[in-house]
Amino acid sequence: MTSASEYRVLFCDLRTDQLLDVLPVQSLALDDWIGKTGTMSATIPVPNPALAARVRRVVEPGRTAVWVERGREIWWGGILWTATTTSDNRGYLTVQIQAGTWDSYLDHRVLFDTQTAEQVEQFDIVRGLLDYAQRTPGGDIGIEYGIEMSGMLRDRTYSRYDQPRIRDLINQLASVEQGFEWRITSYRDPGSGRRIKRLQLGAPVIRAGTADVVLDHPGPVLSYTWPVDGTGQANAWQSRGATTNANQAEDSVPLLSPLLLAEDDVTAGWPRLDGTSDYSTVEQQATLNAHARADHARARHPVTIPEITVHMARTPLSPALLGATVRLRIRDLWWPDGLDQRYRVVGLAITPPARGQSEAAKLYLEAA
Repeated sequence: MTSASEYRVLFCDLRTDQLLDVLPVQSLALDDWIGKTGTMSATIPVPNPALAARVRRVVEPGRTAVWVERGREIWWGGILWTATTTSDNRGYLTVQIQAGTWDSYLDHRVLFDTQTAEQVEQFDIVRGLLDYAQRTPGGDIGIEYGIEMSGMLRDRTYSRYDQPRIRDLINQLASVEQGFEWRITSYRDPGSGRRIKRLQLGAPVIRAGTADVVLDHPGPVLSYTWPVDGTGQANAWQSRGATTNANQAEDSVPLLSPLLLAEDDVTAGWPRLDGTSDYSTVEQQATLNAHARADHARARHPVTIPEITVHMARTPLSPALLGATVRLRIRDLWWPDGLDQRYRVVGLAITPPARGQSEAAKLYLEAA
């Protein structure tokens, strides 16, 4: 049985990854995702002056790296962004910390130099943006990458006058028609024992594992939540791009994609549902049209991301499950004939064991 003591939180220098300290924490919670930034939160108790000095020395938001170990394995890694010191009415001190996965660093990096790509592999564009961030003085935080290819060539110009965030550029490139998924994964190199931050790319999606993980309810799946969200659903779509009119005598108007309409939805009885998206830096009609088609395809159906809670003592899991396929089998009042479907894991939240509470994992799923 896993105990809370098997989890350790390492505090390191962000640029060198030099270990600064291992501090005791309470109320540890962590999650990781494909497609958005993962988070880690914890509370550091400060019962005496010696520990207060240690915490003050290493807890520096924006400069401190945080790694979470479970046993000898790395289960989470990221950057400390906030720290809140609290004293209660008895003088008991705690420091609440929050961190974001390594990709959050690219939210804090801006493109200050125009970059142009003509018929360049889209993964190379991503690697080029990462190189731009890490080759500036003080910008190298040790993110590594491989040589995988998607087979999709792109034309892109990123203007310094737009001052775009590098994270936004990668997300926009990923979300276009025939795009990809990306994340920065954390693990320990099995040979050297070195802590690794590595860019992971997958087209059209990130996939992991070779065999399905079978999960049953009743069984290892303790509970589930099945949201169906139609608030962003649309069967008619148009995207808006940059204003590119060079003729000063005419009114300036933005670039527009063709209006896309899913006529088969309307024929089947659906009401007309309109949607739009803005790409204020996109100046090429073909690029804008590709964004519109991708956005329209995503909006055609309600967003459904089932969430299941799994007892980890019954089914050992790890963050390596992100991108893997699970076979979910449910039989209950809602599924009287039984659900038996395959889903891909796109999010993972871990709750370490605590007093009166077993170790559990929440898996967030999408149709495989």
